[in-house]
Amino acid sequence: MEGVGLKRDLPFDSPERLGDPFGAAYRGRRVLVTGHTGFKGSWLALWLHEMGASVCGLALAAEAEPSHSRLLGLRHDEAIVDLRDGDAVRSAVAAFAPEIVFHLAAQALVRRGYREPVATFATNVGGLVHLLEAVRATPSVRAVVNATSDKCYSNLNTRRGYCEDDALGGRDPYSASKACAEIVSASYRGSFLSMDDGRGHRVALATARAGNVVGGGDWSEDRLVPDLVRSVTGGVAAVIRYPGATRPWQHVLEPLAGYLMLGQRLLADPGNAEGAWNFGPDASGELSVADAIAAFSAHWPAVRCRIEPDPQLHEAGRLHLDCSKARTVLGWRPVWHASTAFRRTAQWYRAHREGGELRSHADLRDYVAEARAARLAWAA
Repeated sequence: MEGVGLKRDLPFDSPERLGDPFGAAYRGRRVLVTGHTGFKGSWLALWLHEMGASVCGLALAAEAEPSHSRLLGLRHDEAIVDLRDGDAVRSAVAAFAPEIVFHLAAQALVRRGYREPVATFATNVGGLVHLLEAVRATPSVRAVVNATSDKCYSNLNTRRGYCEDDALGGRDPYSASKACAEIVSASYRGSFLSMDDGRGHRVALATARAGNVVGGGDWSEDRLVPDLVRSVTGGVAAVIRYPGATRPWQHVLEPLAGYLMLGQRLLADPGNAEGAWNFGPDASGELSVADAIAAFSAHWPAVRCRIEPDPQLHEAGRLHLDCSKARTVLGWRPVWHASTAFRRTAQWYRAHREGGELRSHADLRDYVAEARAARLAWAA
């Protein structure tokens, strides 16, 4: 297990502010992001930095190289900690004393879950318990947003989108671990966090279930876009297992906007924000794998791939989310069409590959600007 090693933060010094989205709820606030060295976590850390939050990261060291987190070079407190080490997690959370926690750290790969089921459940379920115990022991924490997955549902391959009150399930270890994480979250909310359990404070907790995300900076194994990028940079065709499988595709900033809206609401009005929430694309983002490849390769024609089904790997044919709750209650909705998400993603990787350019800040600024132009309340 990794030990705790905090690196002290430097004063916030963003060259271009985003204005004050989310009602300036994060400016100057202490925010813990678990999984900040990963793909989605690094984008969330960037967004929080740009809004003037005081960020701490808790995660394992980045696995992939290059690492989006290292490329961003954000200056913040950091604890390199394994979630399976409960004492280290508790020490790190106590040392930073956050007001809100965004929990994104996980073993997030389906195929690795098949290879390493024990580690997957230990991290995604046991690690969550360790984090929530640390939250209970840290009086400063007021809210937790736990990012699980759209794969937490018992998938019946129906055309109907899954709602937050549909049955949980998961055939493969990764999906099952995320269903377990939902149950653990509900248990802790009902048993400990929604009341003063003798430790002197109440904590509001919500779970967020997002669809497949794309965007620059993901170099994980066994994910579609990173595999397509490696087909160009490594000269080896990407292996496509199920080209007809349909998934909800969205840019990484879309669910992150939902997470940040949830966090804002949990702090201001916890009674109307706790529970489970779906964040997925509109109909334009419900694409087959083959269509997703076409959308990406339209902006990077050098992509190569080959179809090679894996009979040992279960793959649901269709997965779709019903996000009407987030739209109606939170006022959340997507900003970028799926074609924009894939165009921006391909351009990010091409710019990095061909000119060493990092487009993450520009993508974030443009996303917020377009949300503001669309008169979304969070971006005002």
